[in-house]
Amino acid sequence: MLAVDKDTFQTEVLQGEGYVLVDYWSESCEPCKALMPSIMELAEKYEGSVRFCKLETTKARRLAIKEKVMGLPTIAIYKDGAKIDEVTKDDATMANIEAMIKKYV
Repeated sequence: MLAVDKDTFQTEVLQGEGYVLVDYWSESCEPCKALMPSIMELAEKYEGSVRFCKLETTKARRLAIKEKVMGLPTIAIYKDGAKIDEVTKDDATMANIEAMIKKYV
């Protein structure tokens, strides 16, 4: 899983080809940290079909706001640079994230 920041987000996600999943998280977000191992599992499972990235929002607040991330955790999927789907807060479960991925790959 690739860690992106405000300097690399444009290149890796918005200019990326195909599907890119972004895990928006924060060091102070306990649900985010609890979800991280599940996201890593999905990254291994879908390697080759979806590129997985994570963005720590405390270091990129403006970017998170620009991407309309209003709560954490938020897991968003992009296709060719455009956000096409997301799950957030209580809906950000392993089952819901995998269901979202399966809709597209």
